[in-house]
Amino acid sequence: VQLVESGGGLVQAGGSLRLSCAASGFIFDDYGIGWFRQAPGKEREGVSCISNSDHSTYYADSVKGRFTISCDNAKGTVALQMDSLRPEDTAVYYCAAVRDPGAVTEITMGLEYDYWGQGIQVTVSS
Repeated sequence: VQLVESGGGLVQAGGSLRLSCAASGFIFDDYGIGWFRQAPGKEREGVSCISNSDHSTYYADSVKGRFTISCDNAKGTVALQMDSLRPEDTAVYYCAAVRDPGAVTEITMGLEYDYWGQGIQVTVSS
C-alpha cells in the first residue's frame, strides 16, 4: 500500500498550489482520502476529505472557500487545489486513506485512518 504526495513547495501569500495524492495497493473506491496538515509546534489539523465512492466532501472552516478537493477514480488520485494561500497555511501536508467512510462529514476527519503518506512541505511566504 502506498500513498504518495506531490506538488508542495514555496509560494507567496495569495498564490496557489495543487497537491496530489497517488494511491496504490488497495481498492481505491472503497476508501475516503483525507488531507491533514501539521505546522511546527502545533497539533495535526484535518483540512479536507472526500469519499472516493460518492464524492461527498468536507472542508475545515479554516480552508473553506479557498481549497478544493477532488478525486480521479480512474487514476487513483486525489487532488487538493489550494488558492488564496496564507502564511498560516504553512505546514507539512499529509494524505491518508480510511476504509468505508460513508458520506464524509466533520466526523470523518476524526476517524482512525488506515494508511498515511510521508508528507510534503507547503510554505507560504508573506
